[in-house]
Amino acid sequence: MSENGLNTKIEFIKGVGPQKANLLNKELNIYTLNDMLHYFPFRYEDRSNIIKISEGVLEEKQGVYLIQVLKKTKGGRFKNKKLTVKVKDGSCYADLTWLKGVEWVEDKIQVGKKYLIFGKPKIYKKNISFIHPEVNDLSSTLLGIRPVYPVTDKLKRGFINNRFFNRIINEVLNRTIPWVEENLSDLIIKEMELISRAEALRYIHTPKNKKLAEKAKERLKFEELFFLQLQILKIKNKRLSSFPGYVFKKKKLLTNFYKKHIPFSLTGAQKKVIKECYGDMSSGNQMNRLVQGDVGSGKTIVAFMCMLFAIEEGTQVAFMAPTEVLAYQHYKSLKKYREKLQISISILTGSTKNKDRKVLLDQLKGGKINVLIGTHALIEKTVVFNELGLVIIDEQHKFGVAQRAKLWSKKKQFYPHVLVMTATPIPRTLALTLYGDLDVSVIDELPLGRKEIITSHRNDNSRLKVFNFISKTINEGQQVYIVYPLIDESETKDYKDLMDGYKSLERYFPDTQIGILHGRMKPENKDYEMKRFSDGVSKILVSTTVIEVGVDVPNATVILIESAERFGLSQLHQLRGRVGRGDKQSYCILMTKYKISSESKERIGAMVKTSDGFKIANYDLKMRGPGNMMGTKQSGLPELEFTNLSEDHDVVVKTRSIAQKVINLDPNLSKVENEPIKKHLIKNKNNNINWSRIS
Repeated sequence: MSENGLNTKIEFIKGVGPQKANLLNKELNIYTLNDMLHYFPFRYEDRSNIIKISEGVLEEKQGVYLIQVLKKTKGGRFKNKKLTVKVKDGSCYADLTWLKGVEWVEDKIQVGKKYLIFGKPKIYKKNISFIHPEVNDLSSTLLGIRPVYPVTDKLKRGFINNRFFNRIINEVLNRTIPWVEENLSDLIIKEMELISRAEALRYIHTPKNKKLAEKAKERLKFEELFFLQLQILKIKNKRLSSFPGYVFKKKKLLTNFYKKHIPFSLTGAQKKVIKECYGDMSSGNQMNRLVQGDVGSGKTIVAFMCMLFAIEEGTQVAFMAPTEVLAYQHYKSLKKYREKLQISISILTGSTKNKDRKVLLDQLKGGKINVLIGTHALIEKTVVFNELGLVIIDEQHKFGVAQRAKLWSKKKQFYPHVLVMTATPIPRTLALTLYGDLDVSVIDELPLGRKEIITSHRNDNSRLKVFNFISKTINEGQQVYIVYPLIDESETKDYKDLMDGYKSLERYFPDTQIGILHGRMKPENKDYEMKRFSDGVSKILVSTTVIEVGVDVPNATVILIESAERFGLSQLHQLRGRVGRGDKQSYCILMTKYKISSESKERIGAMVKTSDGFKIANYDLKMRGPGNMMGTKQSGLPELEFTNLSEDHDVVVKTRSIAQKVINLDPNLSKVENEPIKKHLIKNKNNNINWSRIS
């Protein structure tokens, strides 16, 4: 069917014209009737019922009122003109007031006539008053459910406001709806009990009632999620079919380690994740799995046990960490097993001496090293593996896609399996979209005996009490982190800065060894300070957020976060995870100014309320949205018009399930019933996701 109706230029709609069309082009990218059809309202006003003024004023309720005009009074001059209209509705009297567009309103309103007005009554100087209400004749279509469209100030100045959209939308619908094609199969529409696409587009703009508005949103929400999931799964399927992986079936080494050498019991969640990884690595397809688990959930031991599958089959493992300190921590924790299991574990960082580096690289190329732990140094061209079978990436968000992809180029016959780990809990709904082409595993249990961190909120008035508590902690032989948001003094913001804080702590704790750590220090100085704290020499470590991903110091039981209102939820939770690594009770103290914003109070309240990283992540998603939370604008995730990822988990799961079913039964969408789906994907190929493979 021709699309002439949809492709008609917007200026040809009555009431638009070249000037307004130019504004719509520039401000909203609306060029055609099809663009206007897909410019959706962001909310609705319920104008279904007429309210009495006496009732509405009690709640300052916005709504429709039936009034009769008694008197008009115009005052002021030039820019200060004012129009006051005295009205009644049978229940009481009120004033309608205008400070803008006075002449236009004055001409429109006649004394003695009745009108329908839309506005909010307020008490002003003992009188009931409506400021700038919308006025309509009794014959108008004011009553009902009215859409409200997003408009910029620039559009308003060009007389493009909500009234403008409401006025032209009917003509747009009448000229475009006959040309709207279905993009879902009849089977999906029937199974999900959805209305047609044409009905959805009509009712999203002009719903006859609330139920129809919801039906329209339901259909359009399903549609946008279904096509998002379909594209992600097509990418995933391509990876599975195009990238063969090593087949690792042997598990003698793992069984030996599990029965004889592991010093603690694994949680049920850890066992489950190991099974999922084994399933991937024994399948013949390349594993591409994200393991997310809260701080201290035991991801490293899971990673090590996955390494054993690769080692037993004669391949090598690359274990990449974002910092030297963290790389050394992994090396230290894993090297104690190498003699027991007779495996070779080495470390390569930027600090490795040239002489040692040459020997190490020769051993790696010769296949004598089973596991190489390191930083970005692992992706250098000079680093050549004999047979790389498994890549493990810790704290994946610290590495760019390009950096991770370089490890893939080190393949021989097969692509190495990829295990990506993060301690930043991601709500499942977001994981299914943002990381939809990865298989996601979750470690949602903490090891036995681990105590929950007690979190409290204190303000500057309580500083002395907090310092006394820190003093008591140190006297009991434990250590303390103190974190600041800034390094240098800020001229505009009244926050404690790191250097000032360090000096004041030296004055308060004159006999205590205090270390300092921040991003501007040389790597060797950072490592020195971190080692002093790790070895128990310094009792307090004053730091910026560089410790967010850092070493485990089980003896550190208190973290004080200064100006906690400056940090995001996810960051606060990451910082809190620096303590609670041992068997002693640990504490997180969030210090703020006495007066903080309501948003900051909500964030701090969420931290005090729970230590569960996944609950924190869901709070974060609700408060900030997916774009701000995960930087999804850079990842290729499109803006979702109808979906709220913090609330629509069930829809995300359902659309993924249906998309998976479609792909499984008809990978190329060649069946007749899937023709509308295929046609839509081809038509909108320029809008398809540029999905960066996370590997």
